[in-house]
This record gives sequence, structure tokens and C-alpha cells, in this order.
Amino acid sequence: MKADVDQAAASGSSHLAQLLREVAAQNRGSLKRLYEQTSAKLYGICLRLLREEGEAQDALQDVYLVVWRKAALFDETRASPITWLATIARNRAIDRLRSRRVPAENIESVPDFPDESPSSLEVLEQAEDALRLRRCLDQLEERAREMIRSAFFEGATYPELAEREGVPLPTMKSWIRRGLQRLRGCLEQ
Repeated sequence: MKADVDQAAASGSSHLAQLLREVAAQNRGSLKRLYEQTSAKLYGICLRLLREEGEAQDALQDVYLVVWRKAALFDETRASPITWLATIARNRAIDRLRSRRVPAENIESVPDFPDESPSSLEVLEQAEDALRLRRCLDQLEERAREMIRSAFFEGATYPELAEREGVPLPTMKSWIRRGLQRLRGCLEQ
């Protein structure tokens, strides 16, 4: 059974190779027969890549124009006929995908926008503020420090923290409020 399938594939491959040789000799009838035998597969490749029927049909037409012009370049020792044709179809579809991309504009045509990123001085000041904040946080008792970090830096809610610590919500709010008061006092020094 497998031998029959292999033999049929080899026979089909040699038939396509013969058609390509005839197309290389500018035989229009051979191009028509080649089209009839391979267009469904090649159209499927184009459609899968381009995802638009019209684009896939145009790409398929391009494929057979390339085959008409370059059939003499087909080398049976390097690839099977259907592999060679499928490669052309894939390349034509990719070329069409690339041509869809909007070309970049000339840099001079882009309007000037102010640079809103922080200046070097602002970055330095922010780093100093962060260092001061870290030092003040380190001076708090561990529980208050961890609850403030969880609430303000990790986005945990007061109810989540209360549940996680196993304390009533008002107790959690009090811990954080007292920790923030001590933190403010440290930062104001």
C-alpha cells in the first residue's frame, strides 16, 4: 500500500517536472496543465498567508508569471516540483504582505513634540527622595513598614491586609495610619 502511494507520488512529481521543462521551452499549453494541477495547493498557501481572497488570487497570478519566466531555473536535484512551486507561492505572498506595510515618513515631516521625560536634575532629585523614603520606612516597626509597603507599593487593599494578618479592619487602618504619621514626621525632618 505504502509502495503504491510512493510510486504515485514519484510519478506525479516526474510529470510536474516534465511540465516545468515544457514551460521553460515557452509551451503555453504546459503552463495551463501545470496551473490546473497545482493551482489549488498554491492558492491555499497564498490564502493562508494573506487571509484575503482577492490578494491570494493576485499572488497566485504572480506565481505563474514567475514560473513562466523562471521555469528554466528549476533543478530536480535540489527540490521536488511542488516544493519549488510552493516556495515561489510563499515568497510572492510574503512580498505582498511586506508591500502592505505603510512606509515610514521622512523624519523632517514629523512635528516636534516636547520631551516630557524628566530632566537629569529631576531624576537625581527623585532618586534622593526615594532614598530618603527608604531610610524613613526602615525606621518604622516591621509590621507598619510591611503593611505600608503592601498597601502603597503592591496595591493591596486594607480589607485584604486585615484578612491576611487576621485582624479586624479598623485595627489594620489604625496600624497603617500611625505608620504613615511616623513616616511623614521622618520625611519632614
